[in-house]
Amino acid sequence: MSNPKKIFGTDGVRGTANVEPVTAETALKLGRAAAHVFKNLETQSRGQGRHKIVIGKDTRLSGYMLENAISSGILSMGVDVLFIGPLPTPGVAYVTRSLRADAGIVITASHNPYADNGIKFFRADGYKLDDKVEASIEDLVFSGQIENIRPTAEEIGKAMRIEDALGRYIEFAKASFPRGMTLEGMRVVVDCAHGAAYKATPCVLRELGAEVIVVGDTPNGKNINKDCGSMHPQHLCQLVREFRADVGIAHDGDADRVMMCDERGEMIDGDDIMAVSALDMLAQGTLAQKTLVSTVMSNAGLDVAIKAAGGKVVRTDVGDKNVIDEMLRGGFNFGGEQSGHLIFRDHGTTGDGLVAALQVLSTMKSKQVPLSKLSKCWTRFPQLVTNVKVREKTPFDKLDGILKLVEQAEAEVQPAGGRVLLRYSGTEPKARLLIEGRDEAVLDKWSKQICEAIKRQVGA
Repeated sequence: MSNPKKIFGTDGVRGTANVEPVTAETALKLGRAAAHVFKNLETQSRGQGRHKIVIGKDTRLSGYMLENAISSGILSMGVDVLFIGPLPTPGVAYVTRSLRADAGIVITASHNPYADNGIKFFRADGYKLDDKVEASIEDLVFSGQIENIRPTAEEIGKAMRIEDALGRYIEFAKASFPRGMTLEGMRVVVDCAHGAAYKATPCVLRELGAEVIVVGDTPNGKNINKDCGSMHPQHLCQLVREFRADVGIAHDGDADRVMMCDERGEMIDGDDIMAVSALDMLAQGTLAQKTLVSTVMSNAGLDVAIKAAGGKVVRTDVGDKNVIDEMLRGGFNFGGEQSGHLIFRDHGTTGDGLVAALQVLSTMKSKQVPLSKLSKCWTRFPQLVTNVKVREKTPFDKLDGILKLVEQAEAEVQPAGGRVLLRYSGTEPKARLLIEGRDEAVLDKWSKQICEAIKRQVGA
């Protein structure tokens, strides 16, 4: 491996499938290392008998290869494997808790194209791993310290397929919707991105009484996220208008995020959902410590709206793991990202696109207000986000004049409440530039200058 020190990125292991570190060989080593770590975190398994690890996945072709490899590694360490098949990432987290397993693994690259894949780990309680545990797994992958641990005969682990995992997650998601309330009379268009939610989300909505029109529900291993889902919501908006639906819901490949569409065919992103839900929770007195947790990518108008309603916003670095960590530290119960990762801790332990959509639908139902009107509860600052593909992630302070341009842009937008944020993506070879302010012409000017300077020096 080119980098013998680091496998985990900002959200597990991710990259091109069958290219390091997302290979069968490394997956097997990860399975062995993870089994050893989780087995020793608690010497007594949470359930009866041997320690157990749940493995779920999305619908990518390479999922078969990685699932078999990582399970072989786990079994070789004397730990049992529970296969639950294609299931949304939050479903894997929930089933890990529900089955009293000692850890959970989901094989997914989330919103990335099908040629990519990845591996995410959950603790026994359904939360993502902390950095210390990830470091322990990484160290064992490379150090060879567990090469000689080879259980034999009856000590080798066994694998079982859990047939009711989907049903468990469906009931869990439905339980997040107010008891006694239904979706009768509501027409919903759902785009499942040919991903892990292709069965769960339509089923839950129908069982709650909605009329459901579904697209993106015929995965073939290669069409996940392709021109569909939350990464490409234009088709969803068109269908909402065409079918005169009340709302549209779009997931990414592993359904840990959601984008929505109002009855007019206008997009509703994670910031809109946070505004709608946080303000409703403030009014109901259910927003813990009157605090919403969001990342530095969320629009500044969100802070203004929440503050005006008597609450506050706490900001974190990008990544739903950072949001969850802050929520756990501060005892907060709602947070999320503009990209559609929404964490309702009263209902789950990780971003859940289906549960988040249900919270919005329940607000629409209880207030008898269309989503277009609900989403007008706040005013968005003009914001421009630009991605630049790069061949290498050279630190910005090592690039000629980039930070000077950023400083000049900040000097122009900050007096009006704006800001500039430049960073590299943690999961893709891209530089991301966010400029926010009140004058769109100014944002466009600085975005072009900064992005062109990056392209000239490290552009792909």
